[in-house]
Amino acid sequence: MNEDPLALLPELVLLLGAAGVLLLGSFLPRQRQWVARLVTAGLLLASAVLAAVALAGADRLVYDDTFAVDAVTATARLVGALSGLLVLGILAEDVHGDRRESEQYVLVLLAVLGTSALAASADLIVLAVAYLLASVPLYALAGATRDRRGTEAALKTYLLGAFLGIVMLLGVTLLFGAAGGTGYGLLAELDAEQQPVAALGLVALLAGLAFKGGFVPGHFWVPDAAEGSRAGAAALLTTVPKVGGLLAAYRVLDAVPDDVVDWPLLVAVLAALTMTLGNLAAFTQESPRRLLGWSSVSQAGYLLMAVAVAGRSDLALPSLALYLAAYAVTNLGAFAVTAALPQADRLVHYRNLAAGRPVLALSLLVLLLGLVGTPPTAVFVGKLTVFGAALDGGLGWLVAVAAVNTVASLFYYLRWLAPVFQREGAAQAAPPPVRPIASACAVTAAVASVLLGLGSGAVLGLAG
Repeated sequence: MNEDPLALLPELVLLLGAAGVLLLGSFLPRQRQWVARLVTAGLLLASAVLAAVALAGADRLVYDDTFAVDAVTATARLVGALSGLLVLGILAEDVHGDRRESEQYVLVLLAVLGTSALAASADLIVLAVAYLLASVPLYALAGATRDRRGTEAALKTYLLGAFLGIVMLLGVTLLFGAAGGTGYGLLAELDAEQQPVAALGLVALLAGLAFKGGFVPGHFWVPDAAEGSRAGAAALLTTVPKVGGLLAAYRVLDAVPDDVVDWPLLVAVLAALTMTLGNLAAFTQESPRRLLGWSSVSQAGYLLMAVAVAGRSDLALPSLALYLAAYAVTNLGAFAVTAALPQADRLVHYRNLAAGRPVLALSLLVLLLGLVGTPPTAVFVGKLTVFGAALDGGLGWLVAVAAVNTVASLFYYLRWLAPVFQREGAAQAAPPPVRPIASACAVTAAVASVLLGLGSGAVLGLAG
């Protein structure tokens, strides 16, 4: 069985920690639930440290070759855990004193755990179980506000997740029949005789991962969840599942011979459709969080470019890892700004922000231009390397489509920034009230985005 519990230490910390935080929250009074938050932060930090330590070990498969410990898994572990830390800060002031406060911290831990399991799966059955583990916490977080918009967000997320989960299980069944087993190693042995069944199974499997990654055709839930959930929950929903879904897609597709199923073309077309649809839908949005929801759909399209050249370019995995880390910190920072200004639910409500809260306004400027891909931010380097990987893999046409979409995306980010730096009446305007912890998270994310961009060479080296 090749059992090695030490290889799963980052995941075990999250799993046992989730059970512990749930028990702890049951005994803490409502006004002292912040203790559960601190414990959760410690668990996420411990998981990230253990994941970093595991980088020094050799790549290996454990538990009968069903769980991989390699660069793909390390990316999910590190990005997921560190994203969870930022999410806790964004959530803090929203859920303080809520009778379900500690339960939401448990859901954050389980969502990060599910993401890690998705990326590390080397067996189709484990992938299906990881899909459920990564999905159920999202449904609960989406509807945690218990109001009309939260209920709508939770319902849409659940219905689409359940439906595409069933489609994914159909794909697992078909691939099992074609390969004669559920291990990814057997997928590499598919031949032309199994082509029809394997192709259908792979498409169905990708449909499930499209829900997790937030790309076409599983993207419909994203903008509603981004707008209807709490800002911290929306930040997690549009970031952490994307990490697991895209890395899981990378691992599965890398195992399937492209001479049996022409999946690179399929993924490239999905990437083009996703980035284009996300950008077009974001043009007319007036809600900043809904705008960020559609923005996250378009970002999934750029990320899919690296998945489309899995196994065909040496840059594919390093560029995907760097872009995921860059996107995570930048997107979380943008949602932190919306959490810091809970009353600003329309773009026009950010008018004169630069005059009253210059540090927060500057952070928003860095984060939004970072999402476009402006140097020296991390997303710029991530896009550059992803474009390079796509060119190296022979997808020049996709790079051209992505370049046009990148330029077009500047329009709706500038629509948000325009009122921020509007000077009319700035002298008379009172500074808008902000939530200090969420504001600190936004500033931290903006600084981290720049630092990650400047130190991107080291990240690429580790991922390589």
